Amino acid sequence: MVIKIAVIGSADFLKRIQSLSTQISDIQIDEYVYQEPQDATQLVKTINPCDIIFFSGALPYYFSREWREQLTIPTHYLAQDEMSVTSTLLAVSYHKKVLLTRISIDLMDATFVTNVLADIDCEDQVVHVMDYQDMVESHFDLNRIITYHQTLWNQGIIDLAITSVHAVYDQLQQLGVPVMRMINPSDTLIRGLHDSKTKAQLVQRQSAKVAVGYIYINGTHELKKEKIAAIAHHIDATVQQMKPNLYALYSTQGNIENLINNNMLRDFFNKDQKHVKLGLGYGETIFEAGQNAEIALRFAKKEGEASCAYILTEGKELNGPYPQEYKQQRLAIDQPEFLKMAKQTTLSPANLSKIIQFGKTKNARHFTAVDLANYLQVTRRSTERILKKLADQGFVLVVGEEMTYQQGRPRAIYKLNILIYN
Repeated sequence: MVIKIAVIGSADFLKRIQSLSTQISDIQIDEYVYQEPQDATQLVKTINPCDIIFFSGALPYYFSREWREQLTIPTHYLAQDEMSVTSTLLAVSYHKKVLLTRISIDLMDATFVTNVLADIDCEDQVVHVMDYQDMVESHFDLNRIITYHQTLWNQGIIDLAITSVHAVYDQLQQLGVPVMRMINPSDTLIRGLHDSKTKAQLVQRQSAKVAVGYIYINGTHELKKEKIAAIAHHIDATVQQMKPNLYALYSTQGNIENLINNNMLRDFFNKDQKHVKLGLGYGETIFEAGQNAEIALRFAKKEGEASCAYILTEGKELNGPYPQEYKQQRLAIDQPEFLKMAKQTTLSPANLSKIIQFGKTKNARHFTAVDLANYLQVTRRSTERILKKLADQGFVLVVGEEMTYQQGRPRAIYKLNILIYN
């Protein structure tokens, strides 16, 4: 299957991409040319149907973030690295005969230049470098980069400017400043196209996996069949009524993720619709996806009267409850240290996963039983039982106590003693 790649970049970049694209089989390039990196924002809005968007660099990728994050297709960008700097400096030395001390460079990360100079034992060489990473994260000003090079040239400090931004190259040429573009080696460009193709294929394979959904209507409440038909239409699903209050949907993972990303679940679970539970499961087969959907539905039923949905992936990652909030927990343990921990404490994979996730929050450095109970959404007594199991095995340490009331026993303050970032 041919992968259609929408490439956003300057005219020069796209010309090189087209010349190299023949080295990768089964791809089609659609060109979207910008004059300045900021134009990528508007270009993203005009993209025709494709499998992935490939940006020419970090700048257009960053500027299009607002619209890019709304896309349902993957994106990729060409990352600048030491290889680009090395190739460029070699070209300057061989063709331009310009000393390192007489050039100025702009790029996203100045450490690339520092690392290259260290590798070739030229750390004592003073190279004028402008790092615009901070500017990108606050307020990007193309003129500041242009002025940086122009000022050094006017003062006689440099003989050549090297820029990573094509629009800066064009402006400096008009101003009469000797300038060359940062070189993107052919191997880097080919690798960027290949990575884009691979990323798109991976997403396609994931999207094509089977998804099963169970819609459950609690008690005597009703859900109009037109509403079920509407959501089935959105995810291109077939519908089967299993019981008077239970419907099954058969679709694909890609369609379900589009449902989530486009906030259509929020419309399905409107403020007037209560007592509706949706369990969604992914799998390699309908049987596996159906089993996961049943488990997800059980979690949805525990959420009281509020309508909600849970998703259980084939990797046993539970996501939900949608649309109120998004939490993720693992229902399976596949790391030896966590498996050992589960056996020692007799805690379920779900509870252990939640505790590990709690450990990654800022509130978990020092916490009380109440803090953990609020996070786990269980009673204080249940939390204390969990803490005792953890403490008995040394996975929780008591590091202090607090007295928030004038009467009663002080509350213990705990600290997790778990390698949560493995």
